[in-house]
Amino acid sequence: MKERRRYKRLPIKLELEVSEVFKQDNNVIKDLNAEIDVLDISKSGIGFITSSIIPVGYYFNATILMENTDQKLLTVVKILRRTEDGESNFHYGCEFVGLASIFHSVFDDYEKSIEA
Repeated sequence: MKERRRYKRLPIKLELEVSEVFKQDNNVIKDLNAEIDVLDISKSGIGFITSSIIPVGYYFNATILMENTDQKLLTVVKILRRTEDGESNFHYGCEFVGLASIFHSVFDDYEKSIEA
């Protein structure tokens, strides 16, 4: 099967908490308190698992500290898809929204750090 992703997925261990999601029409869902485990990251987005149901098509703010490099990214993340794994967990695929290409070097540095 041909790889369709634009950027390489890199393994990462991050824990985030999503307390609020929003849509562009000012529709906000508060007090989610969803603990998520980020599994992978790329220049275009993240993949994570959680036991919480988070609506697809919504956005959340994220602060991502890249392990091994101590570089921090402040970004908005859009939830694109959700699948269930049969064990009460949900897998999510998300994209970064408005992340400037100047930050691609952060991912390049991270990739080098995990290959070393």
